Amino acid sequence: MKDLYKLQKEAREMQKKMHAVKVVGVSDDEKVKVSMDGTQEVADIEINDELLNADKKRWLIKAMKEALKDAQKRLQRELAKDMDLNKIKGMLGS
Repeated sequence: MKDLYKLQKEAREMQKKMHAVKVVGVSDDEKVKVSMDGTQEVADIEINDELLNADKKRWLIKAMKEALKDAQKRLQRELAKDMDLNKIKGMLGS
């Protein structure tokens, strides 16, 4: 029972840390920025006014995808910094 409590506590701590991680992804042309936290929840999206035109819809979609992909890569790198593989293996019983 103590192990279960310890595991739940560690899981809550990990979740708290993940919510605290913040990254910003940027499109290749730097006209779109996406902010997200460690749980990959999008917190904010900034779009250059130039792309807010019906004629630029295709470019906006492309820039959004680029910014999201960049944010995910940055998030993976940020989370990997704090990742302790031995601790994770212990939590999984390996």
